[in-house]
Amino acid sequence: MVQVTKDNFNLEQICQSGQCFRMFRESDNLYSVIAGERYLEIEQRNAECVFYCENPEFEDFWKPYFDLDGDYASYIGEIDSGDTYLSEAAAFGSGIRILRQDLWEMIVTFLISQQNNITRIHRCIQNICERYGEKKESVQGKVYYTFPTPESLAGLAEDALMECNLGYRSKYVVRTAGSVVNGDVDLDALRRMPYKEAREELLKLYGVGAKVADCICLFALHHLQAFPIDTHINQALEGHYQTGFPCERYEGYQGVLQQYIFYYELFGGKEKK
Repeated sequence: MVQVTKDNFNLEQICQSGQCFRMFRESDNLYSVIAGERYLEIEQRNAECVFYCENPEFEDFWKPYFDLDGDYASYIGEIDSGDTYLSEAAAFGSGIRILRQDLWEMIVTFLISQQNNITRIHRCIQNICERYGEKKESVQGKVYYTFPTPESLAGLAEDALMECNLGYRSKYVVRTAGSVVNGDVDLDALRRMPYKEAREELLKLYGVGAKVADCICLFALHHLQAFPIDTHINQALEGHYQTGFPCERYEGYQGVLQQYIFYYELFGGKEKK
């Protein structure tokens, strides 16, 4: 196991932030996360965290996955002191970090996310993993399933994933899997592209619009300048930024601030009154 003391890192907030759908609260202080073929349990009490894995795995995979080297205090410190709303949102969600997640998994996840809620997205992801992923067992004896590969989904009928509660999104996922397998979409090339180029490439995928492309850029490719706009962000923009969010002021990390706003709009009701 690896013990870490880290400020601006809160497992509960990350789990609820709408960026990761394979992270689960196991008990009051214990969380689990599945990423790729890996399974991890983490325990947190205040700023003290215990990662139940060996140090090489922590350094090579989980440390970058949770962006533990990111200076989130500096992002918060740069917020305009006159922007009371954003300051409150950042304080409320100050433990959120932008995860470095698998590109293919994020493409599928945010295709599924359209016109959907967080609980239902979790269920859809769990369904396709259990049906088309690989069954594994962690060192703790926990049974889990890997995320389905493009190859495991590409040959399906376009409506096959309706059985996993994807509804009309089934065809989006199946067609995109086919595009990856056929070589029409090069995931390795996408990983190397700068933000604007990657966003344009993602917009070419069947079923991918601006919001989904920006979510993939932010949560998989770690382009922190991506600023996904969904109904919650739209609500914040209409209430506090009628002329648009000041992205130029926060160039290069406005996606971090977007997450604070999203989380605040979702869970900060009492604090906003």
